[in-house]
Amino acid sequence: MNPLSRRDLARLASMIIPIRLPWNMRAFANEPSAQEKHCQVTDQFPIQSPELVREMVTVSHFDQKRVRELVEARPSLARAAWDWGFGDWETALGAASHMGNRPIAEYLISKGARPSLFSATMLGQLEVVRAFIAAQPGAQRVRGPHSISLLDHAKAGGPEARAVLDFLESMDGAGDEPGVSLSDVDRVAVLGTYVFGFSPSQQIDITMEYNPMLKMDQLTWTRKGTMGRPLYHVGDRVFYPAGAAAVRIRFTEEMGTVVMTVSDPDIVLRAQRRKQEPSR
Repeated sequence: MNPLSRRDLARLASMIIPIRLPWNMRAFANEPSAQEKHCQVTDQFPIQSPELVREMVTVSHFDQKRVRELVEARPSLARAAWDWGFGDWETALGAASHMGNRPIAEYLISKGARPSLFSATMLGQLEVVRAFIAAQPGAQRVRGPHSISLLDHAKAGGPEARAVLDFLESMDGAGDEPGVSLSDVDRVAVLGTYVFGFSPSQQIDITMEYNPMLKMDQLTWTRKGTMGRPLYHVGDRVFYPAGAAAVRIRFTEEMGTVVMTVSDPDIVLRAQRRKQEPSR
């Protein structure tokens, strides 16, 4: 083979030089560009970010400024819905409705949120509420997010919803269902931490927490790292979590300890109460 001439080398260089790497070698060949990074697709696409949806529903309870920021950036968030646990679904509009937050509710509806019986009740739309219940007898008994009654939505609406409140007070079942009282003995018997695995998240705390809606302390079920769920007693140390009246959480004594079972409708979890350290 003949050695390359200077002319050959110059010709070869002219073909190679245009294919140059950036000065900082970020091309290391396979590293994505800034535009490619921006366009990377997550495993959840096209579902919206769960963290964003949860924030939207959360701030719709109380923060109008943040609600506007989120909706202006992503208009579909006006219809966002989040499951707080056990199928206790709440929409952004539902959050504003049971809090009596008229400005947020009206803003969300103006941006495409779907009006409901609960939003109409809080907003004082008497004719809408009358027509809905006339078309669907018994609808006044339907519970909103977190098992909040239709009557409580009317109360949250304040003076503007007074006519709706008067109407619902004349109807059977629009308020809270009478619960079964929980004795101090039963309450103490179920309090504690229940374990169903080895990781920190595989624990459930049963505690007494203040419920601002009821304005009193209430037994609360909380898996580590999640939002607590108020419990409603149905008798014999059997409860259902807020917003999920068909779920049953039972506490029984077995082999000298307390065992919690969660049924929805079949048993989906069994957890044993951790032995409490003796007080010193």
